[in-house]
Amino acid sequence: MGQAAMMGLGLALAQPKRRVLVITGDGEMLMGLGSLATIGVQQPKNLTVVVIDNERYGETGMQTTHTASGVDLAAVAKACGFRNSKVVLKKIDFKKVVHQTPGPNFLQVKVVAEKLPLVLPPQDGVLLKDRFRRALGF
Repeated sequence: MGQAAMMGLGLALAQPKRRVLVITGDGEMLMGLGSLATIGVQQPKNLTVVVIDNERYGETGMQTTHTASGVDLAAVAKACGFRNSKVVLKKIDFKKVVHQTPGPNFLQVKVVAEKLPLVLPPQDGVLLKDRFRRALGF
């Protein structure tokens, strides 16, 4: 946890001709705030980070995150140097942002908190590595 944006940055830098989309949650992003500064310094034009913000830590019992108390992740991203950064409260053209807008881009998508069944990812490192490589076409 806390490293999704950094994984995306690595991919964006290694594959500059491919668009990279990171989709993560507010709790995970709060754990990795330093990654926003690193991305801001690197300025990858092919990277978009989307944070699904339900204001809850879903994996640990739905406790409220700091975004529920007013922490504005989009403002943090903007202060770190993201070219485009905003809070999304209604439908927008995601395709345009992800595929056409030079990055780095940051979207904080506010959603309603729902208690859903907890599904944790597999813990097998080799399986995760192989699945990740297949998804990238390696």
